[in-house]
Amino acid sequence: MNTISREFHIFAKPVSAACNLNCSYCYYSGENNKIGLAINPRMEYDLLEKYIVQHIEATTDDLIFFSWHGGEPTLAGVDFYRKAVELQKKHLPKGKKLLNGIQTNGTLINEEWCRFLKKESFLVGISMDGPEEFHKRFRIKNNGFGTYNEVLRGYRLLQRHEITTEILCVVNASNAEYPLEVYRFFKSLNAGFITFLPLVEQKSGFKPEVTENTVSPETFGKFLINIFDDWVENDIGKVTIQIFEEALRAAIDNEHTLCIFKVNCGGVPVIEGNGDFYSCDHFVKPEHLLGSIKYRPVSDFLDSDEQKAFGRAKSITLPKYCKNCHVLSMCNGECPKNRFIETPDGEQGLNYLCAGYKMFFKHCLPFIEAVRTAVAEGC
Repeated sequence: MNTISREFHIFAKPVSAACNLNCSYCYYSGENNKIGLAINPRMEYDLLEKYIVQHIEATTDDLIFFSWHGGEPTLAGVDFYRKAVELQKKHLPKGKKLLNGIQTNGTLINEEWCRFLKKESFLVGISMDGPEEFHKRFRIKNNGFGTYNEVLRGYRLLQRHEITTEILCVVNASNAEYPLEVYRFFKSLNAGFITFLPLVEQKSGFKPEVTENTVSPETFGKFLINIFDDWVENDIGKVTIQIFEEALRAAIDNEHTLCIFKVNCGGVPVIEGNGDFYSCDHFVKPEHLLGSIKYRPVSDFLDSDEQKAFGRAKSITLPKYCKNCHVLSMCNGECPKNRFIETPDGEQGLNYLCAGYKMFFKHCLPFIEAVRTAVAEGC
C-alpha cells in the first residue's frame, strides 16, 4: 500500500514571467529575464496535459488543487484554461475533487473571463495595493500610466459574477504608513479575503541593504497591529486576513498552512511554461533548477533529496536568537529569502522583518490565549 503523503502547492506559470504591466517592485520578471524565461511562448498543450497528469498523480489528498501564476497568467488566454479544465476532468480519478485558483493583476478580466471562471468555480486572487494614490505608485504599465481604474473594473466584474475573490496587497514603504486607510478601503469594496505581503527588496551588492521602497520592520509591525485591532473589534467572521488566520492557528495548536511560517519549506515549487521545475517561487535561479517535467515526473522532484534539503535548510540555518524567541512557533524565521541581517550578537541569518513580526505576534498573544481558553472550555 502506498503510504506516501505529500503536501504541496505548485505555482504553475504557463506564460512564465510575461506580463502586460511593469510593476516597479516585481522581483519575478527580473530573475526570469536573467535566465531567458520571459520570452518563452505559452505552455504547449501537450506539455500542459503532461503537467496535469503528473500533478494529479503526485497529489495524495482527495482535493486536487491547481494554482496558476505568472507574470500575468491571463495572457495565456481563456481558451488555454478551458483546455486545462478539460484535461483535468479527463484525467480526474473517481472520488477526487478538483479546484483551480489564479492570481491576476485584474486588468484583462472581462465578461468572457468571468463567465468561464464562475462556471468552473475558480478562486481568483487579484493584486491591489489600496486606494488609487498607493496603487498607482508601483503597479504601472510599460508607458508609465497607472492601472487602478482597470484593476477596480476587473475586481467589480468578478464580484458581479459572484466569483470568490481574494485581494493581495503588497505592503511597501508608501502604503504601510496608512494601515486603516488601506484596510477600510478594501472593506469598502466588500473584500472577504485579504492577504498582506510585505515588500522586501535588497539592493545589489555585498552589503545587506534594502531599497527605499521596502517597508521597514517596525512600520510593518505597526501596520499589522493597527489593522488587527480594527479587525478584532469589527470584522471577525466577516473578513478573513491570512496572517491573522495563521496567528490564530496557535490558539488551537494547528500547524501553519502558509509556507513562510512553517518549520520547513519546499512545498511551494514552480513549474515554468517550458516545463522547468524550480524549488520555490522566490528562488527561480539556476542553482535551484531541479530539471524539467518533460523528463521527470512532478512526484520525483517533490520527493527528491535536493528539494527536501532545500526545505530543511530553513530550520537548519535558523539562528540561536530565533530558537530562543518566545514567538518562534508563530514565525519560524519566516521566508529564507528575507533572512539576510545579523542578530544582536552578530550571528548571520536573522530575518529582516523580525522586529516587525515580533511586535505583531506579541501584540496578538493575549487575544490568542483568550481564544485558546475559550476553545478549551468549549465556548
